[in-house]
Amino acid sequence: MSRYPEFDLTQIASQPISERQSKVRVGDFARPPTPDRSFSGFLSSLPRILAGPQVAEIADAIVRARRAGRAVVVATGGHVVKTGVAPVLIALAERGLVSAFAVNGAVAIHDVEIALFGATSEDVVHGLREGTFGMARETAAFLNDAARRARDERLGFGETLGMALNASAAPHREASLLAAAGRLGVPLSVHVAIGTDIVHMHPGADGAAIGDASMRDFRILARAMEDLAEGGVLLNLGSAVVLPEVILKAIALLRNRHGERFTAFLGANLDFVQHYRSNQQVVSRVREIGGRGIALTGHHEILVPLLAQAVVETAASDDAPC
Repeated sequence: MSRYPEFDLTQIASQPISERQSKVRVGDFARPPTPDRSFSGFLSSLPRILAGPQVAEIADAIVRARRAGRAVVVATGGHVVKTGVAPVLIALAERGLVSAFAVNGAVAIHDVEIALFGATSEDVVHGLREGTFGMARETAAFLNDAARRARDERLGFGETLGMALNASAAPHREASLLAAAGRLGVPLSVHVAIGTDIVHMHPGADGAAIGDASMRDFRILARAMEDLAEGGVLLNLGSAVVLPEVILKAIALLRNRHGERFTAFLGANLDFVQHYRSNQQVVSRVREIGGRGIALTGHHEILVPLLAQAVVETAASDDAPC
């Protein structure tokens, strides 16, 4: 027998399980797959546990927002475009289900290359070894020329890039988020951190022009986010640092301008890894000012089309136009 005293378990107070609060019930379990199930049927068959119902919740919020005339603002990082889901986002914009886009400099570069050349995403390791990483002259010329034009004509950076792609009849512009936003008249703002993008490595890069164009786009985004209040949806897809910080400053401006009236919208962060800033600025901060926050983890090439299909089917389930 041990020389140390033991806790006497006979003295604990137990309770019947019927009096216990249980977070999981069999009625919330997934329904088994069937070969003839529709997508909406599949979505409703997911477990009503943890993230199970949240794709449908976000989709419903997006449709409700657009029908009520509230904003749906989609911020996206470069990896989202590189995984080939731009056509999915374009389709949502064409249906009036997105009111504004915000992207970082990487998105602008990949999107321009896709539109003009049908290919993007160079081999970084090979380029570093050969000393050629980031040296694509056509990409740099296109973006740096657009920055100067935006500065000179007092246009937004994203606005100018979209206009230039459409004017040049870029052969793959049907897959370009920039070109589609320009064609549809949907604001698309480009938020650049100087020195982060390959086009800044070229002699044609004009920091004053890039800064002026990106600053104008910050104000364009803040105005587009104004309509989030009371029922809008803010999505951050795959940006870990730049766009969450831009979003936070825009929220600060709108709270300064509108006070507690700027509240009651949904902030959702979708990424294949959940990062500190994106969760803080898009999920937690939105909750702290009276909104809702959702974080979903998954590959962009799966999660974004999944959400988009849910949005389209939700919109189609009601006769009212978006």
